[in-house]
Amino acid sequence: MIRVGIIGAGRIGQVHMRSILSGVPNAVIRAISDPMIEPDVEQFARNSGIKNIYSDYQDILDDPEIDAVLICSPTNTHARISVEAIQAGKHVFCEKPVDHEIAQIETVEKALKESGKRLKFQVGFNRRFDHNFRALRSAVQAGKIGDVQFVRVSSRDPQPPHASFIASSGGLFLDMMIHDLDMIRYLSGSEVTEVFAQGAVLIDPAIGEAGDVDTATVSARMKNGALALIDNSRQAVYGYDQRAEVFGSKGSVQNANDLPSTMVLSTVDGVTAERPLWFFLERYMSSYQAEIRSFIDCIEQDKEPEVGIEDGRMTIRIALACMRSLAENRPVRIEEIN
Repeated sequence: MIRVGIIGAGRIGQVHMRSILSGVPNAVIRAISDPMIEPDVEQFARNSGIKNIYSDYQDILDDPEIDAVLICSPTNTHARISVEAIQAGKHVFCEKPVDHEIAQIETVEKALKESGKRLKFQVGFNRRFDHNFRALRSAVQAGKIGDVQFVRVSSRDPQPPHASFIASSGGLFLDMMIHDLDMIRYLSGSEVTEVFAQGAVLIDPAIGEAGDVDTATVSARMKNGALALIDNSRQAVYGYDQRAEVFGSKGSVQNANDLPSTMVLSTVDGVTAERPLWFFLERYMSSYQAEIRSFIDCIEQDKEPEVGIEDGRMTIRIALACMRSLAENRPVRIEEIN
């Protein structure tokens, strides 16, 4: 049984807490820390048998009975707490991104190398553990579509965030599209070599005033010669729109949105179906649970996580290249981002 401490009890920390409690049988939550934990969250944790609730995460790192930590705190603390956790001898699951700066991610990598232990470090790109995207990846790996020639990923949120969220999140490329940048690597089995980004403010002028865009496309070249296209929107009025396609020399494979049901109503007035699930909590809850199960299994079986520190660094490099491309209105090679 792996004993876990969760650092951060906000939305994503609660997701992981509930995931472990309901579907990760070989893990137990020993403690949660958050200096501003909501009373109802604290009560839920206590009712669920989690006795240790701290305001200071250092209490988790100092606990010798905790084997692993889940870092679900604000993004600007991820790298620092990761280093401290590694130095405390803990396995680490770190929510994406590890940091917005490559140099900070490399401090985490250095700490792992210097630890002298076989500590596991996994980055929270949960979509790799989603049943739809894993099915696409399996088909590609099995050679069912031949050589990959084109990858397309659409990712559209049902409603835009408040403009005040932009500054802390890093903006669309570092916060929202980062999942899709990782996904084109995952689905193609190759690395991105060049990107060209375009963006616009078409939904909320306040997002533009905050220095970001709410609508964007990125075209990319992959090392294996394939091309990729990503489109993002902060507002799809019909729900959470998450689709992808991989096209190859022998055919194509694509997925569709998860729906509340497969019901299709056909009448004289037309044919209608259910709208997509509303947001990421509904759409990806099972993938959050699956990624934690995988992390715990890696600890118990002493194997490397599917999503490691290099994946965390590469996606940030690509996202920073996208931002430079948008700012300078030109294609940017990933090697330009050091």
